Amino acid sequence: MPTATGITDMAGPASQDKSARQSRLVALVIAGTMILYMAGQQIGAELGLPLKYTFLLDLAALAGFIWALVVTYQIWRARRR
Repeated sequence: MPTATGITDMAGPASQDKSARQSRLVALVIAGTMILYMAGQQIGAELGLPLKYTFLLDLAALAGFIWALVVTYQIWRARRR
């Protein structure tokens, strides 16, 4: 809802829907990242893959968790306004 300054109010129903969608997406990314990470570690150990591939999997999981942290921070900031 626009205010006198033309800035959109973040407390409206549309922003709550957007926040809820982003929260669900973050939850799915965190859960999916952890499941894929654990499965990748197990499969890598069973196949005897070199450590460079394990390290690559570690970096991919770290990127997923950092993305989730950044988006969670953005959601938190938007709700405080």
